Amino acid sequence: MLYHLLYPLHEQFSVLYVFRYITFRAIYATITALLIAFILGPWLIRKLAKMQIGQSIRRVGPESHFKKEGTPTMGGTLILFAIVLPTLLWADLTNIYVWLTLLVIVGFGAVGFVDDYLKVKKKNSDGMSARSKILWLLVIAAGAGTILYLYPPFQTTLVFPFLKGVRPDLGVWYILFAVLVIVGAGNAVNLTDGLDGLAIGPVIIAAGTYLLFAYLAGNANLSTYLQISSVQGAGELAVLCGAMIGAGLGFLWFNSYPAQVFMGDVGSLALGGGLGIIAVITKQEMVLVIVGGIFVVEALSVIVQVASFRLLGTRIFRMAPIHHHFELKGWAEPKIIVRFWIISIILALIGLSTLKLR
Repeated sequence: MLYHLLYPLHEQFSVLYVFRYITFRAIYATITALLIAFILGPWLIRKLAKMQIGQSIRRVGPESHFKKEGTPTMGGTLILFAIVLPTLLWADLTNIYVWLTLLVIVGFGAVGFVDDYLKVKKKNSDGMSARSKILWLLVIAAGAGTILYLYPPFQTTLVFPFLKGVRPDLGVWYILFAVLVIVGAGNAVNLTDGLDGLAIGPVIIAAGTYLLFAYLAGNANLSTYLQISSVQGAGELAVLCGAMIGAGLGFLWFNSYPAQVFMGDVGSLALGGGLGIIAVITKQEMVLVIVGGIFVVEALSVIVQVASFRLLGTRIFRMAPIHHHFELKGWAEPKIIVRFWIISIILALIGLSTLKLR
C-alpha cells in the first residue's frame, strides 16, 4: 500500500525513490511487524486470559507441562496480523506470489483457528478431527499449487542441491508435489510447537534464510551468477519474509520460557504453510529439508514412533515428538530449546552453502 502510494511520487520527491528497493521495504516490514507484536501482544494476552482461552495439557505428556495448563493460547492470531498488515503496507500488491503466499498463510491459520477454538470449547486437547483438518489443508495447498501450475512464467522443474544437471520437469504432477511440501511443512512446524519458544526460533531462522533465497531468485543477474532458478517476481517475497521474521521475534518476546502465551495451531500451521509455499515459489523446495531440519526430525520422530509401536509393539523414543524424549531423559526445557535453535542455525548455514555448491 505504501509502495503504491509513495513510490509514484519519487519524481517530485527524490527521497521516495528508496521505495523501489526490495531490501529497504523488507527491513521496514520487519520493523513494522515487530512493533505491531510488541504493541498488541500485552493487550492480546490480557484479552485471551479474560476470555479464559487457555491451553489444555495432555495427561500423557511430561508432568512438568501440567503447570502450563490455562496459559493463554491462540497467540498465533498476533503472528498472523503482524505478518499480513506489514506485507500489505510494504509489498508490491500487484505481485501474484505475495497474494498466493498470504492465501496459504491465512488459510492454514483459519484451519488452525477452528482447531484451537474447538479445543478451548471442549476444554481438552481434541480439536478438529484429523481427517477434516488434513482435508482442508490439502484443499488450500492444492489450490495454491494449481494456481502456480496455471501461471505461465512459473516452471514446474525440480532443483536438487549439489546436483547441478538434475532438473526433472514434473508437469501437472508438480501440483501434487507442491501440496506435499506445503502441507508437510505446516504439520511439521505444528508438531514442533511443544515447548516455550521451540518452534518460533527455527521459523525465524528459516524465514531469514528464505528471505535471501527469494531476493536472489527474483534478481536475474544474481540468480544467473549463482546458477539457481530465476523466478521473476519472487524477490517481493523477501518483504513478506521480513514481516514473518519481525512477527516471530515479537511473538518470541512473550513466548520465551516461561511462556506468557502459546501460538496454538493458528500460528504453527500458518507459519509452516507459509514457509512451504515460499520454498515452492523460490524453487528451493529440497533445501527446505535442510533448512527446516528440526521440523523434519520432529515429524519423522512421530512417524517412526507410531510405526514402531504398531508393527513391533515397542517404542523407539520415550515419547514423541522427539523434544519430549529429551525432556523425559532429564534435559531442562530451556536447554532443549536453545540447543534446537543452535542446530537450526547450523542447518540454515548448510542450506545457504548450496547456493555455491551446485
